[in-house]
Amino acid sequence: MVDFRLGKEYEDLRASVRQFAREQLAPVIAEHYENKTFPYDIVRKMGAMGLFGLPFPEEYGGMGGDYFALCLTLEELARVDSSVAITLEAAVSLGAMPIHRFGTEEQRQRWLPRLTSGEALAAFGLTEPDTGSDASGTTTRAVLDESTDEWVINGTKAFITNSGTDITCLVTVMAVTGTNPDGSKELSTIIVPSGTPGFTVAPGYSKVGWCASDTHELSFDDVRVPAANLLGERGRGYAQFLRILDEGRIAIAALSVGLAQGCVDESVTYAQQRSAFGRPIGKHQAVQFLIADMDMRAHVARLGYYDAAARMLAGDDFKRHAAIAKLNASNAAMENSRYATQVHGGYGFMNESAVGRFYRDAKILEVGEGTSEVQRMLIARGLGL
Repeated sequence: MVDFRLGKEYEDLRASVRQFAREQLAPVIAEHYENKTFPYDIVRKMGAMGLFGLPFPEEYGGMGGDYFALCLTLEELARVDSSVAITLEAAVSLGAMPIHRFGTEEQRQRWLPRLTSGEALAAFGLTEPDTGSDASGTTTRAVLDESTDEWVINGTKAFITNSGTDITCLVTVMAVTGTNPDGSKELSTIIVPSGTPGFTVAPGYSKVGWCASDTHELSFDDVRVPAANLLGERGRGYAQFLRILDEGRIAIAALSVGLAQGCVDESVTYAQQRSAFGRPIGKHQAVQFLIADMDMRAHVARLGYYDAAARMLAGDDFKRHAAIAKLNASNAAMENSRYATQVHGGYGFMNESAVGRFYRDAKILEVGEGTSEVQRMLIARGLGL
């Protein structure tokens, strides 16, 4: 019989992250969110806890854990705030994981110890202004200058998380490096260190949500990096990108569950404290039903990402299940944020309230790391359609 209860190590991790989120994150995040400032102090504390190194081997400064441990951590952080949760998710899943998965030993030794400690952040440069879900439409180009043994990169990337902080050390860039025998684009990924001449980080976006996270447009104007900065095999960039995003969808599902559960937490507390017509609003059946539906969504979505993570860690095919988990969990986050705002009434529409932030943060979960439409395509393909 399947047992969805967590083992002691996972429970201890979840409890410690939950305590951190409530005691360290909750008191300060509203100010960061309102002022659109990056929470460096929180990131340093997360680094000290080992959160950035959770799924990486100890030889690279990691904690020797697994991807499910990262997912549990993301859920607990997102119960309080999604800006910090996405900072961790992008730093680990999109930033450090490609180097761990596909890098040479020299690249791992050079970059991973700083990334797993949280001392530095890395970003993944995939999306472009005119290219989102269709990565085959990538226009950024990298040409190998054989006279200097350097890649020369030109192009623009958009909506790149963790790309412009004071501690960002690199961006892994997806670029066209040639043409395949069938005429399709040859896509490769190349490590570009921060501060490389010609690499420009635009001012941060003015965003609807995730206001305490870091997101920028990036431009590359004859950026030169050593040929040895190629990540993995030349021409394997598209396959690498698919593997990273499949895993990342489980992480985003976990983050979405955290937001959905945070909506339940806040609504239960508010319904017990707020009175109307002579009694707490939680005594009114209409409010009870709203919160009951919210709890149901969060619970079912949690089981979905648990299942996808278990399949991934077992080495089974998990692509369809990751898409299911991400689609269902992002839907749950969106619906729960709407319900929670309804429970809170006018207070829920205020940015100072947690549910006000949840409402603003939820929509991007149906877009980032594969839109809901892309998830449906992947599920259908997994069924043989």
